[in-house]
Amino acid sequence: MKAKLSKFLLSILVIGAISCKKDTLEPTTTTTGTTTNTTTSPNAAANSWVYDQLKEWYLWSDKLPAKDKTDLTLVTGKDGEDDIKKYYFYSLLYDYPNTDRFSWIRENITDLTNSLSGVSTSFGFSRTAVYLDNTQTNVVFFISNVITNSPADKAGLKRGDIVLTVNGTQINGTNYATLISSNETATFGLAEYKNGTYVLSGKTVTATKAVVQNDPVQYWKVIEKGNKKIGYLLYTQFLGAYDDKLKQVFAEFKTKGVNELVLDLRLNGGGLISSADLLSSLIVKNPSANNVIHQDEWNANVKAKYPTVSNPTKFTVQTNNLNLDRLVVLTSNGTASASELVINSLRPYMDVVIVGQNTYGKNVGSITIKDDQTPARWAWGMQPIVLRTVNSKGESAYGTKTGFTPNYTVSDNVYPFKPWGDESETLLKKALEVITGVVIPAEASASTNRSYRTIDKAAILEENISDNPADNRKDMFATLPKSK
Repeated sequence: MKAKLSKFLLSILVIGAISCKKDTLEPTTTTTGTTTNTTTSPNAAANSWVYDQLKEWYLWSDKLPAKDKTDLTLVTGKDGEDDIKKYYFYSLLYDYPNTDRFSWIRENITDLTNSLSGVSTSFGFSRTAVYLDNTQTNVVFFISNVITNSPADKAGLKRGDIVLTVNGTQINGTNYATLISSNETATFGLAEYKNGTYVLSGKTVTATKAVVQNDPVQYWKVIEKGNKKIGYLLYTQFLGAYDDKLKQVFAEFKTKGVNELVLDLRLNGGGLISSADLLSSLIVKNPSANNVIHQDEWNANVKAKYPTVSNPTKFTVQTNNLNLDRLVVLTSNGTASASELVINSLRPYMDVVIVGQNTYGKNVGSITIKDDQTPARWAWGMQPIVLRTVNSKGESAYGTKTGFTPNYTVSDNVYPFKPWGDESETLLKKALEVITGVVIPAEASASTNRSYRTIDKAAILEENISDNPADNRKDMFATLPKSK
């Protein structure tokens, strides 16, 4: 019986090392003049396995050098590092970090799968780091998001808060990353804007890192403007475990007569293709199970072994589909992968309007590979790129570092951040203006008692960065049969 590609595209499936070869600890031979020296590298077996898996699955497998031309003595990899001269996995990647800037490896498969599932050990917030003044010395954190039920949330930290110190230490351009990563418990000194600068307000928030599960269906509401009933949805990651909640939100939208939708993907770096396909099916105009969402391109080896992998994925007919003429998407430079897939997939069928900044530019997807032997010989987990997606028109031109260009360019640089769903919040305000044709006052909300400032791009060190670095990856995952 021929293996078929599962068409519910992913609830993270970890692909085992599917190979008839057995990886053994091979001697490494070097020749100097007329003398041949044979030594055994502790990395050779794992590296040989890495090579064999890439040769089978990697999108650019035809670009790999012959195995005997690679250095099997290199360290296999290291979390947080990607030096192609030091680490075997990265030494194999095609034109890294240009053509392939996405494949990655983790030392522990459990850490890898947890990060893909939205699970992390963290405080549970994201921040934008900004220099306080032109000396570019001291730094302030503007809290851009707090995960529901995370330690930060339970401690009272919220979007819009301003943090000036961590454990009493002023944040600056040198310590702004390590102050968060090096502390399991932290007291955050909150700030306010007074007399032209940010000063401590006297309020603090204390939290201790814990295992956090991201709930990506984070916020939604219906905004009524004349004859427009506008659904607003903040969706932060494509996770299969929350597909039912996503459907429930659209059921509410449909019951309330929503006829316009603002989809906020500015914090969404991707996730499961199956969840992206579900979202597209809930939104698309004139839904039909005969219409193609996207088609996936694999390497020649995979297509020969599994002919069905390139069969097009089609829309599913969803009871609570909104049948919209137009979709407005809010984006940032961190809008990536499965988020961009939704944009690209819907464009042939409806008007998709992008408000915000250029997206990340990732039109390729990966699978998770681990050692399939029992007991496992090593804990490595790989996430190599294995496919490229195209929409029903064969379009996939957004896979560059400029991504999708917005129809309306709006910088998300008004600080502190306003609450989600606030009609005067920078990007949502513009989206509502596009939909209604009516200009919305900049301070049309209850949050007007705060001092808001527009900050120049040059002062921003980083935007919307999670306190757990693993959460900042941009990914899109595919399903492949384990055996023929």
